[in-house]
Amino acid sequence: MSCKAPGEEIAYKTTLSILNKLSNYSWVAKGVLTLSAFALEYGDFWLLSQYQSTEPLAKSLGIIKRVPQLTKPQALKKHRNAILELNNLIKATWQVIDIIIELERLNSHHDIKEVPALAPALEQFPVDVYWVIITIVAIVTQFECLTTDSDKRQDLSQFGQKINIIISKLRKHVSQITIQIDEAEYNKLLKKLFQTPTEIMEVFKVLIFWKNTPKTPIIYDGSTKTLVNIEVLKKKDVFLFISTLEISQEDMSILIPIYDHMKKTGSQHKIVWVPIVEEWSDRLKKKFDSLKSKMPWYVLHHFAHIKGIKYIKEELHFKQKPLVVVLSPHGKIIHQNAFHMIQVWGVKGFPFSKSKEESMTQELMWVDSLLVDIDIKIKWEEEKYVIIYGGKDKEWIQQFTKYAGILANDARIKQVKTSIDLFCLESQQPNVVNNFWKKVESLFVTKMHEKTNTVTQQVEKLLSYKNETGWAIVTKGSVVTSVGHGTTVLKTVAEFDKWKDVLINKGFEFAFREHHHKVASTVHLCSHLEIPNVAGKIPDFIECPDCHRTMEVFISYKCCHNGDKVNGEH
Repeated sequence: MSCKAPGEEIAYKTTLSILNKLSNYSWVAKGVLTLSAFALEYGDFWLLSQYQSTEPLAKSLGIIKRVPQLTKPQALKKHRNAILELNNLIKATWQVIDIIIELERLNSHHDIKEVPALAPALEQFPVDVYWVIITIVAIVTQFECLTTDSDKRQDLSQFGQKINIIISKLRKHVSQITIQIDEAEYNKLLKKLFQTPTEIMEVFKVLIFWKNTPKTPIIYDGSTKTLVNIEVLKKKDVFLFISTLEISQEDMSILIPIYDHMKKTGSQHKIVWVPIVEEWSDRLKKKFDSLKSKMPWYVLHHFAHIKGIKYIKEELHFKQKPLVVVLSPHGKIIHQNAFHMIQVWGVKGFPFSKSKEESMTQELMWVDSLLVDIDIKIKWEEEKYVIIYGGKDKEWIQQFTKYAGILANDARIKQVKTSIDLFCLESQQPNVVNNFWKKVESLFVTKMHEKTNTVTQQVEKLLSYKNETGWAIVTKGSVVTSVGHGTTVLKTVAEFDKWKDVLINKGFEFAFREHHHKVASTVHLCSHLEIPNVAGKIPDFIECPDCHRTMEVFISYKCCHNGDKVNGEH
């Protein structure tokens, strides 16, 4: 760097020469070594200047280094502004290297996946170090111009501007990285708390407040309409009911029977509503108060940012739709989202553990859960067959009702002592039909991560027929024996004469299923499965319930013009 004339072109060529000489070193090392080389010379110069008047050797070495040319009073006065500019640029360049070293240290201690802000900062290292080196080259040239009292000068203004821009940018990177590191450490802490025995109350504090926990944290008690100390959750099983303020009365009503059951039995389980709001406003607070007044359980009364919002979204897979996280008194997650389980089975699923859900979803009598609130006026008997059907096409429903009625009343059906009842879902009110399909969706959600079995295939088939012309479920007692598409089941019942002999020899269940399979094998139908954007992790792939191939994935968007919200669905 020494003995170079002023000028941008010369500084550029010198910088390339240095980069070539240090090509085997990392970018950080390139910058550190260049700064160190300059520091030795610059440090020696000012050290010798301090001992000019007291040490003969220092005075002699100072003359060789041209110290007097810059340290004499008249020289200092003459070059004062240039020296200040030089010192400020040296300090700024050192700051760049210092921040880069800190960024490298942070990179060695943290995973980029957890701290993604590290990536853009590291990608800029080559450019930042290049500007550090060319700035040092310019500083050396200017310093030599001053010590030789040359009329020529190296313009440092452009380098100063660039270095200050780099400092500003690096500080922003550090700020973002620090926030993300703090978030990553917080998430690790939360995961640890949820996996190791901890008092539920402490888990709740960390999830909601963490470092900003009030001296006396409070929640709202909906049963007494008062604010109470969070201590009421101590040693309790807690259902965290998480939702936005867009929650419907219908969603809230699903939990009312559960709350009543807890109260009636004196259960140690408690429900706590945790409203998710990105930014509170007076309007949203009023809406919150309105919703809160309708809830008999506990409500989080906290109008600040929820610390664990990222964990709730990423780890608990909250996607605007309500979810219910079941926690033990020790803060362990018993069920990551029991909302669908509650929606399907109600109080029967209490206390909504994952093991209880698994046992209930294996039962072949899953259709019972869909019909709990429907008055179908059918007496379920073990040997009685029931055909439940519906669809979007009224003409199809009329045709199916006609042929299924003929089938049910046929003398040969009576001959084999078989009884068949019919129930048309579309005969019910629209809200009943909607609730039926919501339960089907919820039942599918509880099973979509399980290995494929008979029940999973049946539920998946039924859900895929939601928007079709028609569909039918055949049950023997409460056990589902067949689920079919409108096209195939209509043809099956209409062609009863073709399988009547099999009926007499092998019974209704075998005969119906065999002929339905033959019909289905001659008809090509695509399976369409729409999964609502529910809270929870959507599987990467889903097996077709008919051919068992992996289904293709499409993204659709739906708007029902309710307010201003548009929902994206997979």
